Amino acid sequence: MNLRRDVFQAIADPTRRAILLLLASQAMTAGAIAANFDTARPTVSKHLQILTECELLQQQQNGREIYYQLNALKMKEVDDFIEPFRQMWDDRFNKLEAIMKNYKTEK
Repeated sequence: MNLRRDVFQAIADPTRRAILLLLASQAMTAGAIAANFDTARPTVSKHLQILTECELLQQQQNGREIYYQLNALKMKEVDDFIEPFRQMWDDRFNKLEAIMKNYKTEK
């Protein structure tokens, strides 16, 4: 498998995570996205290409402009992977909270 198409490899990069956060609320053109970064536009375009290849972003043509938008279904795959870990930590914190309450009542 091409590493660039792996969702977790793609989100490992802080710039790509920042792009995903930018696009969480609205679709944007490559130029509008690039304006938020201090890197060269071709660098941002490469990040957009990687995010598109792994299907975290979708492109939509509107006239001459291409708008990038978040692919919520692909982001759900990331959430589904993380969910068991979230449950594990919730269970641990709940157990710790129960221990602390018992400790307080014993004093």
